[in-house]
Amino acid sequence: MSNVPWFAPGVLVSAAVAVVMAVPVGRALPLRPAAAGVLVLSFGIVISATMTPLRLALEAGAVGTGICDFSRLGIAPFAELDGLNDTTLNILLFVPLGLTLCFVPWSWRKAGLLFASMAFPFVIEIFQLLVSSLARGCQSADVADNLTGLFVGLAIGTASRLIVRGSGQQPRAPGHSRYRGPSP
Repeated sequence: MSNVPWFAPGVLVSAAVAVVMAVPVGRALPLRPAAAGVLVLSFGIVISATMTPLRLALEAGAVGTGICDFSRLGIAPFAELDGLNDTTLNILLFVPLGLTLCFVPWSWRKAGLLFASMAFPFVIEIFQLLVSSLARGCQSADVADNLTGLFVGLAIGTASRLIVRGSGQQPRAPGHSRYRGPSP
């Protein structure tokens, strides 16, 4: 992430926003505050990684091309999935978001969040295309990779909920402890 100098500060700001917004977001969804905070943080990490200027934009005034690369429209070939590279990082970036969405109880708000999460990669690429001062490139491959990560996270979250449900335990959101305090 050395090519994205505002990533680490963006993550810190996102963490602060997540702490502040955890309770109100948790009430709105309904979701435990810890899981709501992780959800907010997940969105913030994606924004920090994708919608901040690249080092070349800051140091040399580089700008984006103003065109969008549509050379890959589908899932990444297996050859591109070895090691940490742009493809795997774009996939991994959205896994926590998909995983956390599995803890949101089903409602119209969850449907809206799912829709917004699926639209998010498209919004990011359009933003990168239009805001040339970021020196970012619009690529359909990034959309495919982000959606892959989102769906992988959703699959992992769904599978873990099914496994927990099959074991007879109640599924808990991240950050939930078993101790509930004294009974009233």
